[in-house]
Amino acid sequence: MNKYILSAMLTIIMCFSIKAQTSDIQIKVVSESENEPLLGATVYFEELEKGAVTDFDGIATFTEIPNGEHIIIISYLGFETLKTTILIPNNSDLIFKLKSGGNELDEVVLQSSRSTRTVRKIPTRIEYIGAEELGEKAIMNPTNISMVLRESTGIQMQQTSLSSGSTNIRIQGLDGRYTQLLRDGFPLYGGFSSGLSILQIPPLDLQQFEIIKGSSSTLYGGGAIAGLINMVSKTPDEEPALDIMLTQTQALGSTANVFYSKRNEKFGVSLYGSGHSQKVYDPENDGFSNLPKTTSISFNPKFFYYPSEKTSFWIGLNGTYDDRIGGDVTKIESGENGIHQYTEENISKRVSSQAVYKTQIDSISSLNIKNSVSFFDRNLTIPDFNFDGKQINTFTEVTYQKATSKADWIFGANLYTSNFDENDNATLQRDQTDITYGMFANNIYDLSDNWILETGLRADYNTDFGFFPLPRISLLYKNDNGFSSRIGGGLGYKIPDIFTEEAEFINFENVLGIDKSNLKAERSYGLNLDFNYKTRLFESIGFSINQLFYVSAINNGLLLNSTDNGLFAFENATDEILSKGAETNIKFTYKDFRWFLNYALIDTKLNYLAGNPQKPLTAKHNAGSVLMYESEKWRIGYETFYTGKQFLSNGTETTDFVTMGLLLMRNFKFGSAFVNFENFTDRRQSRFSPLVLPPHENPIFPEIYAPTDGFIFSVGIIIKPFGNEDHD
Repeated sequence: MNKYILSAMLTIIMCFSIKAQTSDIQIKVVSESENEPLLGATVYFEELEKGAVTDFDGIATFTEIPNGEHIIIISYLGFETLKTTILIPNNSDLIFKLKSGGNELDEVVLQSSRSTRTVRKIPTRIEYIGAEELGEKAIMNPTNISMVLRESTGIQMQQTSLSSGSTNIRIQGLDGRYTQLLRDGFPLYGGFSSGLSILQIPPLDLQQFEIIKGSSSTLYGGGAIAGLINMVSKTPDEEPALDIMLTQTQALGSTANVFYSKRNEKFGVSLYGSGHSQKVYDPENDGFSNLPKTTSISFNPKFFYYPSEKTSFWIGLNGTYDDRIGGDVTKIESGENGIHQYTEENISKRVSSQAVYKTQIDSISSLNIKNSVSFFDRNLTIPDFNFDGKQINTFTEVTYQKATSKADWIFGANLYTSNFDENDNATLQRDQTDITYGMFANNIYDLSDNWILETGLRADYNTDFGFFPLPRISLLYKNDNGFSSRIGGGLGYKIPDIFTEEAEFINFENVLGIDKSNLKAERSYGLNLDFNYKTRLFESIGFSINQLFYVSAINNGLLLNSTDNGLFAFENATDEILSKGAETNIKFTYKDFRWFLNYALIDTKLNYLAGNPQKPLTAKHNAGSVLMYESEKWRIGYETFYTGKQFLSNGTETTDFVTMGLLLMRNFKFGSAFVNFENFTDRRQSRFSPLVLPPHENPIFPEIYAPTDGFIFSVGIIIKPFGNEDHD
């Protein structure tokens, strides 16, 4: 009996002895540069296969860790992974500092998500174009952002006028009015200005582009049926930045861009100015311009105030004056009459203000208040017709954000007004005023380390078209092996107005105004599914692939139809517009080389027409290849883009075509010098079919489905007085 008691006692003593050989510990992780706690860093005991995530104080807590030496691995997005050995028990504090580095894309916070999360932890699919790629596109086209968007997978830049060059964005085969164009979260470019907006946004003061494809109305309200594009401006840093960019083309276009920024402890400033002059350009010598005679000036000053570490305020002003006249070259240059009569002149003026107030209420919550007022004045003149009007838009928004260890909450309310006032002398009065109130809530929740769920609900009320409930949902799966997948969908809507591609094509002549009593708002639903995989091939080649599948449908689509009395009236489609397709993006990296491949299948059907035909001017197949070499001194890029066959409105099938471009850039201490050969194979529509049809004095302009300007050679310099480095 005594033996059994002794055995039991020895067992209990051994258990207490084992218990005594473990410890409860805390490991703190901070950034090396600022000594700030890192929330969400992973601390992992390699041999124990035991891990934890740091809290708001940067602390990861462990219980019952055996005493002795252990190898731990500490990792955090945007920082170099640390692998080290620790001894337990340890009389000193276990604090480790991580150096910034690693995958830069993963640490980027995307503003269009309205969250403070990084790319890897956002269920909504957002395409990101950073400062480096924006810099390349600015060299290719320093006058506007069309080059940035044209070369993005699944996005088409649809030119609606040969004479003025007016251009709309098409995402996944849907008209430009279904894409919401934002600058720093402000809707500044819709409505009356939409056809010219792309031509009036220079790229040099932009830091990044964020593109969400598919219905995004829950995030930003009506209009984002096809998606949204948010352009994020550069902000001042303590180190001054000055970029001066001068460009000249063989097509007689000259552009100058200047950007300056600087901040101190309390104040900051960024100043941007751009000037562009283009002489009339007619590469076919058919007597009509392919590039209009243009004079354009833009300015964008911003002033920043930082009263404390937790609060910031900035106010900005954006202004543009743009005068472009195209058409008969002889009439433009010498003013002759006779058969030389036709010109199209657009004089537009834009002034918009933006103000943003942000404050950190506590460690997990913040308040954001923003307001903008946008004024746009446009005068469009062709022989015997003038379209003249002004539009004033206002936008006010208040958002409250709260971020816990597992969830991000965003609550907001906004007011959007739009007032278009046509010149009182116009035969057809098409004035329109819209007022929309909105409230929204959005949540991102970490279901586990691998699954993240995002849900949102917006409720908009328009005083003329009623109530719009807009739910959305997205789910993200990710693992540590380079694989992730997102699926999401939502509803959208668009308030009718006269500023459509069809109306722009006929210069708004004889177009009746919106009849709010008979027209319905356009409504949509959309769904996206994508797969991502990233790995290394043969240890030296980086490889990543993204495969997207999507479907979007629009009900009550706004159509412009002719009437019996020679006028044009808007009507709602009797069936849906259905766009479905796929996008593939592949990237290879090897030392200083990068190779991008993309393909887009765009199948957009007009189900309200007999036979459900393909949407006109929408290529079903598009592909591209971009090969880049980048070293400390050189940047060389070679691009090839394929555009498949399209259908015109009369059912005629167009030819497919390939365009190519070559960029050479050399870095020096003072900055950079570059030459760019855009479309050097000179593919343009006039090689396939006429751009202008007789009679000369009253020409007919066919639909545009291919480049009209052809080969453009440009040369320029970028001067950086404060050093040849990026200060974004």
